[in-house]
Amino acid sequence: MIKLAVLLVLSCTTALTFGHDISADNAQFVKSLLGPAPGPFMYLGAKHMFTGYDHLLFLAAVIFFLYRPRDIFLYITLFTVGHSITLLLGVLANWQFSGQLVDAIIGLSIVYKAFENMNGFVAWGRFKPDTRVAVMVFGLFHGLGLASKLQDYMASQDGQLINLLSFNIGVELGQLLALAVLFSLLLAWRSQPGFAKHAFAVNSLLLCAGLILFGHQFTGYLLA
Repeated sequence: MIKLAVLLVLSCTTALTFGHDISADNAQFVKSLLGPAPGPFMYLGAKHMFTGYDHLLFLAAVIFFLYRPRDIFLYITLFTVGHSITLLLGVLANWQFSGQLVDAIIGLSIVYKAFENMNGFVAWGRFKPDTRVAVMVFGLFHGLGLASKLQDYMASQDGQLINLLSFNIGVELGQLLALAVLFSLLLAWRSQPGFAKHAFAVNSLLLCAGLILFGHQFTGYLLA
């Protein structure tokens, strides 16, 4: 199981270098849409979340040590509320911001949660952030990342609200599917005797993946 976890993180790390923008075919299709198109936008939102490696790594780090359903529900709800707020406001208010800078901050969100999972803040001894607040704040930035990508492909204002809400519903459906897969893998791994032994190593890989994303995106932002 540890080999599968390492392979998953390394695969995501490689993919992070190239980002997870909408594919050329999907982008062309979305740009050609005029008026309300809830089906295609819902599909696009689900696909974007399920293949969004930065979102998946953050979610994996968030639920890594969560066992009770109510705790998982709490943290995922906070994350969902955060990214839904900025996704909706970012598109409707036409906020202009650097997608690369936002993606760099998303990379730091992975670093933060992996560092916390490694008891980094306890060892540091200076302060211990409220994880609930941090997850919601980082959710706001994840929503900005979604909004920055969606703005590039919504060519028409006709039906914008319906399409935006459909995209957001798709994002939540994709997130639920991704969570089901991630939690199933974690449950299987936790049943193995080596979970506690290898948990630190896997979170170290998560932290490195976040640093790679941050470095790649922030460098691109500075050189743009």
